[in-house]
Amino acid sequence: MAVTIKTQKEIEKMREAGKILGEIHDKIGDFIKPGMTTFEVDAYGEKLIRDAGCIPECKGYGGFPAAFCTSVNECVVHGIPSKKIVLKEGDILTLDTVLSLDGYMADAARTWPIGKVSDETKKFMDVTKQAFYEGIKFAHAGNHLFEISKAVQDYVESFGYGIIREYVGHGIGKDMHEDPEIPNFKPIGRGMKLRPGMTICVEPMTSMGDYAVWVLDDDWTAVTVDESYTCHHENTILITEDEPEILTVGQSM
Repeated sequence: MAVTIKTQKEIEKMREAGKILGEIHDKIGDFIKPGMTTFEVDAYGEKLIRDAGCIPECKGYGGFPAAFCTSVNECVVHGIPSKKIVLKEGDILTLDTVLSLDGYMADAARTWPIGKVSDETKKFMDVTKQAFYEGIKFAHAGNHLFEISKAVQDYVESFGYGIIREYVGHGIGKDMHEDPEIPNFKPIGRGMKLRPGMTICVEPMTSMGDYAVWVLDDDWTAVTVDESYTCHHENTILITEDEPEILTVGQSM
């Protein structure tokens, strides 16, 4: 496992990229409303990224056609923006993207309510977001990686929700996906020890029902088999000598 430890100069670049991404998510959250298409949301988000002097790294990655993954309701991840997908009152929309600034990456996902959602859906979204914070309570130098995973799983499942197994968090830096992988569930073993200077993405992905997913014929869009709503909350964080630092800062972090 080749885990990169970032220099102070690299950390500053990632901190700057993360701040931009956090602010962009906040702006999109204010922008989206019922009646919009996911194509419009992606176009707006891509403009914000480019206007900030950054590169939308998802666009073209493995052939993905857009700057943002726009995942609606039962779509877990990798939803492709479309002029045919119109957001409706009561939907929830996950926006996941990676941008780079001067070659250094930041990755974050947010799930937004479209208009007014049910109390049950709001609780589900709140639990998923809090699961991120429960996880990073263990993101301390000297702790083991899977302590994060266990904390996320335990919190989510205590509410009766499902934890997605097929997709996991990861390291990040000059590349979008670096070692180590960070499951949202506890694997066998303890995982590697965390070290100061590691930059990782912790990203709980949850379902209101079962965790089983399948991928549609476009080879990207992953949805729950039981069509239950899904939620995803992700930030890029830095392991320090003390508390972890959230790099993708913003009001919605």
